[in-house]
Amino acid sequence: MQIVITGGAGFIGGNLVRALTEQPQVTRLRVVDNLSTGDKANLVGLDVDFFEGDVQDFALLDRAFHGADAVVHLAALPSVPRSLQDPLASHHANATGTLQVLEAARRAGGPHVIAASSSSVYGSNPHLPKHENLATAPMSPYAVTKLTTEAYLSAYHHSFGLPVLPFRFFNVYGPGQRADHAYAAVIPKWISATLAGEPVTVYGDGTQTRDFTYVGTVCRILTDALLRRVVGPRPVNLAFGSQTSLLDLVQEIEAAIGHVVKRQHVPARIGDVAHSQADSVRLQALFPRVAPMTLDEGISATADWIQTSIMSTTPRGAGLDRMGLEKKHDRGDAPLLCCPEGGY
Repeated sequence: MQIVITGGAGFIGGNLVRALTEQPQVTRLRVVDNLSTGDKANLVGLDVDFFEGDVQDFALLDRAFHGADAVVHLAALPSVPRSLQDPLASHHANATGTLQVLEAARRAGGPHVIAASSSSVYGSNPHLPKHENLATAPMSPYAVTKLTTEAYLSAYHHSFGLPVLPFRFFNVYGPGQRADHAYAAVIPKWISATLAGEPVTVYGDGTQTRDFTYVGTVCRILTDALLRRVVGPRPVNLAFGSQTSLLDLVQEIEAAIGHVVKRQHVPARIGDVAHSQADSVRLQALFPRVAPMTLDEGISATADWIQTSIMSTTPRGAGLDRMGLEKKHDRGDAPLLCCPEGGY
């Protein structure tokens, strides 16, 4: 089985590559990444064919997709705040990029295409938990680009018979997630700040809630979807229905690290939704053998990885080898596999 992963040098992509190398059915892995948010260090020691370039480069995609059985499309410019700063860049990378990927898949004979959407598409719809039949109400350019991704996958399935599967990622976190950039996700950013003795920034009053999903769980589901060739044009929530407030998250980090998290509150951000919680009925029906890691275990594993990364002199990304941390926290019958929906 030959698999292409766009955005494969990023947080989720790099770890998915690592997980797939452990699957005997997978005979060849190819990564397409322009390294705008990814890092080749995340692929060190892995047997992959690397194609450096953008998903809007159709000639590059044709070379990477030739003979592929499946494509996992993770390449994107993540982050709501980033999309507010530069809506056109988000549109080109996420919406036009997805269209180019689907066209390349058509030219390559129609491999199975799995793509990452986002819980942000639910936007201002207040209903909880968020089920896939809810009306979408995007509140940011980023959310619009992800809704466009879903729509294109559905259209290509119905128009051209392309086998597709869109996932709505919620707040993915875990070892390997960077905290050293302006659009860093909340969990690594807060853990890193706490370890440095610095206050964490809480936008709003901290009562807003999120459905945090451990990255190892995400990659187990993606791997299962690839190996069993799970196909469907309707989006699937990739989260398990937890609801954690930011204030609760502070307490979880305090428990994992063992000392108080200092807080500073600032005004709420434009484009942020107040509450997010997945309805996981469809997910669990499709992937009954995958159970989520608990938040306390996931935060503990993430804090361990960040502490080790801080103390280590190895280049950024090399610490992904510490994904062995996940095994001692495993849940469910299937083997746990390692793997940008990380902000608020």
